[in-house]
Amino acid sequence: MSSLHILQGTFRLSETKTLTINALTIRAGESWAFVGANGSGKSALARALAGELAAEKGTWRSSFPRVARLSFEQLQKLVSDEWNRNNTDLLSPGEDDTGRTTADIIQEEVKDAARCQELAMLFGIDHLLTRRFKYLSTGETRKTLLCQALMAQPDLLVFDEPFDGLDVSSRQQLASLLGELNQQGYTLALVLNRFDEIPDFVDNAGVVADCTLTETGPKSQLLEKALVAQLAHSEKLTGAALPEADDPTSIATLPADQPRIILRDGVVSYNDRPILHRLSWTVNPGEHWQIVGPNGAGKSTLLSLITGDHPQGYSNDLTLFGRRRGSGETIWDIKKHIGYVSSSLHLDYRVSTTVRNVILSGYFDSIGIYQAVSDRQQKLVRDWLNLLGMDNAMADAPFHGLSWGQQRLALIARALVKHPSLLILDEPLQGLDPLNRQLVRRFVDILIGEGETQLLFVSHHAADAPDCITHRLTFVPDGGSYRYQTDMLR
Repeated sequence: MSSLHILQGTFRLSETKTLTINALTIRAGESWAFVGANGSGKSALARALAGELAAEKGTWRSSFPRVARLSFEQLQKLVSDEWNRNNTDLLSPGEDDTGRTTADIIQEEVKDAARCQELAMLFGIDHLLTRRFKYLSTGETRKTLLCQALMAQPDLLVFDEPFDGLDVSSRQQLASLLGELNQQGYTLALVLNRFDEIPDFVDNAGVVADCTLTETGPKSQLLEKALVAQLAHSEKLTGAALPEADDPTSIATLPADQPRIILRDGVVSYNDRPILHRLSWTVNPGEHWQIVGPNGAGKSTLLSLITGDHPQGYSNDLTLFGRRRGSGETIWDIKKHIGYVSSSLHLDYRVSTTVRNVILSGYFDSIGIYQAVSDRQQKLVRDWLNLLGMDNAMADAPFHGLSWGQQRLALIARALVKHPSLLILDEPLQGLDPLNRQLVRRFVDILIGEGETQLLFVSHHAADAPDCITHRLTFVPDGGSYRYQTDMLR
């Protein structure tokens, strides 16, 4: 029996990026779906399965004689090439219409008119065989490319985003056709964006995160795992409203046109050694910033100025939430606008308590619960738990019994329950494995995207940024100190 086997595989994608597949076996006749977010390494996985990426380390062994990979990029290029024939010298003498027919495309590599007709009838496009390929619809071009791949009777078919660009009925039709191919004995591997795109006929699944194939197994068992279930749950939250504040009338609102932070020529030094040197920075309404730089660059120092915790805040020209630092405001006037999560806070949250109580403690800015909790607060926290995809069993489980990423997610919800104007996440992905990193990033986008809170996301790496980020502040090494670069990302 044919099979594809990868063990401890590392595949080089660039100078700084690799794809990791610890263990995967695909056997003849099986059906697989691999799901991952944009940028997670899905397309690289498709190329690795098809044998187009050489394993730098580990084992890659395949006994499938013929493998075909189909991608949306291939289809786009094929359509583009056909339209570009008008501008090339590829026209045949006397050709009165440009571009190849559907039959020409299907038989590009294997010439067999009878098999071409047979496959076209199977996919319901036999009436299109004489039509110019460039005039077909998206769904028709997808079926044409599939027929082309099947002409060579491949043993393993790898599909990279087969449902991209298709409407609901076309997706259902294509899924049904792929199911028929699997019943005929074809081995299929589908690489997908979403869990809800996995067709019913698929028996096995895997999750791709941070260029790592993190989880594999029978589809039904995989989707029951808590982390995977939460990721799948997040796909359904587009447009979801965040739970209300405990007292909506008490939310500390700010003028819509007033900058949240203004720092002019900021300077912080210890023993005459500059930590921040002439940093000017403004955070305007609606902006979500990522702050990037190496260890020791001064990122944490900048945060402590913003949270009101740094004594040199008074010696700087710093305006926070409309008030000049040192103008008589208290530290609580600053902190009421801020929700804060960091790895150190996570480590400090050592009390023995439940996940539910961790989120409840956000109403009191405490570590643990030391006062009466209202019925409304209990209800709102249930809403937060539902939003995070955490059922009652998980809510009442010990906080430290969750995965590290789920704990971090609960702490982010804890910071958001009071609906702060600014959420500061200091290295929120630090210490997380790839799947937990994807979980946290996905929910950060949801929680920030559906509310009015702005985000400061601090990390060492630009690639860590969630999708909601609009601006970046980079601490750039410059001799013995740093210079500061600001970029608008969108």
